[in-house]
Formats: sequence, C-alpha cells, structure tokens
Amino acid sequence: MNKSRLKALLDAKAEQYNRRDFVQNDPILIPHGFSKKQDIEIAAFFAAMLAWGQRVTIMANTIRIMEGMDGAPYDFILNHADNDLKRFRGFVHRTFNETDLLYFIHFLKMHYQKEESLESAFSRSLRRGDADCGNTLIGFHHYFFSEEHPERTRKHVSTPERGSACKRLNMFLRWMVRKDHNGVDFGIWNSIKPSQLICPLDVHVQRAALELGLLQRTQADWKAALELTANLKHFDAEDPVRYDFALFGISLEKSR
Repeated sequence: MNKSRLKALLDAKAEQYNRRDFVQNDPILIPHGFSKKQDIEIAAFFAAMLAWGQRVTIMANTIRIMEGMDGAPYDFILNHADNDLKRFRGFVHRTFNETDLLYFIHFLKMHYQKEESLESAFSRSLRRGDADCGNTLIGFHHYFFSEEHPERTRKHVSTPERGSACKRLNMFLRWMVRKDHNGVDFGIWNSIKPSQLICPLDVHVQRAALELGLLQRTQADWKAALELTANLKHFDAEDPVRYDFALFGISLEKSR
C-alpha cells in the first residue's frame, strides 16, 4: 500500500474509532466518571497500571480501588489513616497485589503532599529538545521508587531503561496529554506535547502495524514502540498517537 493510501486508511480509521462509543467497557471510562483534575489523574493511573488481562476484570478491580477510596480518590490519598488501608486486604489483580497497591498509595500521598498534580511526577524529567517522552518515563520510574519500597513492586512500573515498550504508561500519558475533540482522551496536561508521546504497543496495535508495514521489529519492546511512532509521524507529526485508535480498531476487525 502506498503512503497516500495508507494515510487515508489510518485517518479514516482514527476518526471511526476515536469515539466514546468505541471505548465502552474500556478502563478509560472510569476516570471519565470524575470531574476534579486530581481524581481523574488517580483513577486514570490505576486504570492504566492494571490494564493487562480481560477488560471486565481490569475495570472491576479498578472500580474496587475507587470504591475503597470512597469514590473520592484525591481526598482519600491525602487524608486516609493507616486503619483505612485495611479495606484493601487481599486485593489482587493478576500479579499485582495488596503489597503493590499499598506502595502505589504511599507514593501518591507523598507526591500530592508536595505537588498539585501528578503531571509534575513525569514532567520533572523532561528535557528541553526531547523528541519523545523516553526521559520522562525513565525519570518517573526513578522518582516512583525513590521512597523505601517492596522490591516486588518494581516489576509493575516499566521503564525504557529495561527495554520495555512501557505500554501502560504510554497509554496513561496519551489519556492525560492528547487534546481530543471526541472526548476520549482528557488532554489535561500541558508540559508534555502530543508530538512527544509514544504509541502504546499492545498485541493488537503490534499486529496491525506489522501487517501494514509500519513496523519491522517483531519484538514488542521500546525500540519497536519508537519505530512505530516514528513511522506514524510521517502521517501526523504533531499527534502521531491518534493512530493508536486506528491500529487497534483495524486489528479488531481482522480478528472478527
């Protein structure tokens, strides 16, 4: 497929799938239930970090966390007492368990006691002239584990330093950064540009990208995520990650 036809296809599919009705039963709907910026950030962070496995389970466990925080995650993070954490006993989502959850809560409390938004946890490592958010993710990983933490929790926060595609963190950044006229992504952060985002590389996106010739590397790692995003920038240099919707949708069509 030549470049102009491929662009036309990607543009059409992005418009078709970048819609609220396409993301019904998707974890992104959970933060859409909030209006306060910090509540959105916290709900989105947990929804993204638990986003592996079946959607129904992801949503159920994210909702369980939100309910455990009395439906007011920002207030809970700042004001909970140790006794309030007992309600999370026995929490488990695949390999993410109560120990990991309690450290996540600890980190968020530490951060929000100092900063107004979770945005600064990422933007603090952004360097002038960065073409992508690689340094942002590396810096976040170091910051996230700057407190005393369980060693087992490190596997739940990915970093380009270990070669990970960082799918869940890239998805979270997409939600927070992209200015989306269709009301899917939130676009409530401004320090990171949409052009610096990296396409979340899940199995659906990878499959479609390989079939369309947008990706040559077969290993789903950071290098592959960079390769795919660089190729998508040929079609939209300012907002390449909007094609995440197109590739995901194309893959679903193929699997039906």
